[in-house]
Amino acid sequence: MRAAIRLLSLGAALASPGAALAGNYEFLAAPQTDLNRVFRLDRASGEVGACQYGLKEGAAIGVTLCYPPGEGAKAGPFSEYALVASRHTGEGGVFRVDLRSGQMSICFVLNESSVVCTPPAK
Repeated sequence: MRAAIRLLSLGAALASPGAALAGNYEFLAAPQTDLNRVFRLDRASGEVGACQYGLKEGAAIGVTLCYPPGEGAKAGPFSEYALVASRHTGEGGVFRVDLRSGQMSICFVLNESSVVCTPPAK
């Protein structure tokens, strides 16, 4: 009986709206070889953010520094987005591509404050 209840609970959890949104993000490291930055993309809205490791003075463990979406990197029209890194080892940004329209933007961290993206173009 308990096994049946657990199975029903698991089924209900998987059917919940939150479970439908799981896996909606893509992560990609910047191609720059001396930068420990990872970009995060919401595949449906195109919103881009980034995080990296930072040192904390006087502490043995550092901190996670995250940069919120800024100009051009905030949620846009719903579509199917992906991230692509160039093979340029000195490039700190990534390309955001709209797989439906073929448009691309270049996204990067500006002034260590937020992620910005160029206007989309084909």
